[in-house]
Amino acid sequence: MSRDRTADLAGFLDAVRDELGLDLTEEQAAADFDVLPEWDSVHLLRLLMLLERETGRSVPVGSLLQTRSLREIHALVSGDGPDDGTDTR
Repeated sequence: MSRDRTADLAGFLDAVRDELGLDLTEEQAAADFDVLPEWDSVHLLRLLMLLERETGRSVPVGSLLQTRSLREIHALVSGDGPDDGTDTR
């Protein structure tokens, strides 16, 4: 398996740009989804698939839905954020 390019925040944002077409800064990554330009629920689904492909493991959907920013999602998948371990899929 290739290296997970989403392991650090810069690589995560590069993947978001390349795969989702959203060119966001680190400051925008901390912003609530409601204020991100062009963000919608389809982006969240595509991001979920991207992260599972990049990391090679399932992302707990229940925890993902509780996040409010890309930085929170990155913390969740990188192991830096809270996770109750419940996968509600």
